[in-house]
Amino acid sequence: MKHFHNAKIIAAIPIFISVNIVALLTWYIHIPQQKMPLILGVVAVLGIIAGGLVDLDNRITGRLKNIFYTLIAFSISSISVQLTFGDPFKFPLLMTALTFVFTLLGTLGLRYSTIAFGTLVIALYTTLTYQPDHPWYLNSILILCGTLLYSIITVIVHIIFPYRPVQDNMAKAFSALADYLESKALFFDPDDIEQLENKQINSAMKNMKLVQAFNLCRTALFYRIKAQHRHIRTTQIIQYYFIAQDIHERANSSHVNYEVLTQNLKNTDLIFRIQRLIELQAQACRDIALCLQQNKTYVYNSRLERAVEGIAQSFEHYSQTHQVPAHQLTIVETLITNLQSIDRQLRHLSQNQFMQDQKTDHSKIYEESVTGLNNLWLKVRSNLNFDSQLFRHAVRLSIVVALCCGIVEIFELEHGYWILLTAIFVCQPNYSATKVRLKQRIIGTILGVIVGLLFPYMNPTLPLQLGVVVATSTLFFFFRSNNYSFSTFFITLQVLVSFNIMGVEIETAAYSRIIDTLVGAFIAWLAVSYLWPDWKYSQLDKVIRHAISSNTKYLLYVIAQLQFGKCDNLQYRIARRKAHDAAAALSTLFSDMNNEPKKYRTYLNDSFELLKMNYALLSYISALGAYRKPIKQTEQSIHFLAEFYPIAKKVIYTLDHIESLRIEIFEKLQQNINESLKSFNDEQNHQLNRTEFSVPIQQLNMISQILFPLYQILHQKKILSTKDTE
Repeated sequence: MKHFHNAKIIAAIPIFISVNIVALLTWYIHIPQQKMPLILGVVAVLGIIAGGLVDLDNRITGRLKNIFYTLIAFSISSISVQLTFGDPFKFPLLMTALTFVFTLLGTLGLRYSTIAFGTLVIALYTTLTYQPDHPWYLNSILILCGTLLYSIITVIVHIIFPYRPVQDNMAKAFSALADYLESKALFFDPDDIEQLENKQINSAMKNMKLVQAFNLCRTALFYRIKAQHRHIRTTQIIQYYFIAQDIHERANSSHVNYEVLTQNLKNTDLIFRIQRLIELQAQACRDIALCLQQNKTYVYNSRLERAVEGIAQSFEHYSQTHQVPAHQLTIVETLITNLQSIDRQLRHLSQNQFMQDQKTDHSKIYEESVTGLNNLWLKVRSNLNFDSQLFRHAVRLSIVVALCCGIVEIFELEHGYWILLTAIFVCQPNYSATKVRLKQRIIGTILGVIVGLLFPYMNPTLPLQLGVVVATSTLFFFFRSNNYSFSTFFITLQVLVSFNIMGVEIETAAYSRIIDTLVGAFIAWLAVSYLWPDWKYSQLDKVIRHAISSNTKYLLYVIAQLQFGKCDNLQYRIARRKAHDAAAALSTLFSDMNNEPKKYRTYLNDSFELLKMNYALLSYISALGAYRKPIKQTEQSIHFLAEFYPIAKKVIYTLDHIESLRIEIFEKLQQNINESLKSFNDEQNHQLNRTEFSVPIQQLNMISQILFPLYQILHQKKILSTKDTE
């Protein structure tokens, strides 16, 4: 809100201009004795809103394709509703079929699901604005005109501000990275050692939000770089993305037990300097986010440089004045080296040193997408079973639609399809999301109705009413992505004023709006509670299995690169991203379980322990990933690799099969790994330079130590089924 270049303001410009154009035309054409222009103006506004709901960021050619497919889908939906509305059998059957098909299209990806949802909304808007005395095609044409008007203006705004959406996504990612760094800084507070578990959970939740922000960036960049000729600004933002990921990997690294380290350094200035440096790096990420939002160049803060120099001097003094074991010095030194690497990345950003080669594997962005009619059908067909959460939701939502249509037909409710509109907007794929959306919808609707009932006392003129429609429509879009209650409040007010413009008394529409909203919300709640409910505790085994599998693959790539050197190629980045995505999914699961009925929260203790273990495991692997660099090809390194990799492979095998190994086989593997590591560690302490090889050994030790407690909770708590393997 502080800057005109705020992406949310830019995103609201098309809706503001579009609704203004319709409002001005409505006012200009309006003849006091005729209500037709007013009704048609309201219909066009609904088309604009539907167009805004399916608007997705893309390059110019991608936007034009989206508009083309959107208009086709909207036409089919609206015309089919117009032709069947009023038939007590055909219309409910059509709406049920549209709901099932469009919901299932969500399996093809965000773009398909967004257009499909907008198409379903168009069907509802056509229903709500149906006028039996108008030509059957008029409503459909006006809705499409509204959508087309909005789309044209979005293209114009895109040409003026081509990179604002992707820059804003990148700014959000750096802001989330700053939050994550601040959560890591708390681990180095010498006056708050006892709250380690709370810090771990807090850090895991911040990591979840950061991963979500990275995913939004990746999707936005993927559609931008599909063009044959890549703009220099796109290349720069890609570099911001890669640097943010590298900082994340280093910040996520865990080299030591934080409680032990903090206790050992408690009475030195070194622990305070570590905490302060991380906080300064977090502030630097916030500065980068602000620069992206304001379209300015980031300038490296000299305070960071002094902090890095100070921490190096402090470590040198600490190592000379304190008699501590060599391995403890190595741990602290590795931690400081990691922070210095983050500092180098921040310097790199401030110097605008962007890569020139845009076609290498290192500059690619991977996004899972389905193309080709045959592949699209195969993807949909693979979800045509009750094992698919999306299929269950499609069936559930279809039943909700059929029930809502039946209620409206049986009781002959004048504005009854608001029930259907509410149910579709509120009913989410799981109980937790539906519960949150339900509360927000009811609160926003009630507040909107209260304000709307006061509106007639102002004796509003037509220009004032049209102005309110413009303002509320714009504010609806401004808040829809981050505050659903506010968004619902403004759209409720917009609906009431629109009905008043059409000649329907606000009092009549307001009471109907509240009752229909409550009924629709109640039906949605019943559906997610009793129709194939997706209770999160039942998904815990699947999510943790995926998290462990993703971590195993990530570790495999890291181990390979320890030998051949750091290489941020596409395969490595995919493995790293999937590991973090899986960890974020586990954090989301843990969060959602808190919102489920109390009888299902008994599983929270298990998920809490699994969340901590998985996050710790990912942190240990990330530390190895941050250490990736070529190991000098000397006789010592050859000997090191000959011993190190067989042990690493045993750890990877154990982790990969931890679900299915019998206890006796697991214990033999664990014992073999522990003995090999102990022997190997003792040998390296006598023969090799500790600074070059101690970190891989240390991290492998920490990963191996988590195997038994992880195996124990997975099997003893019976979260995963034990299977025999030979």
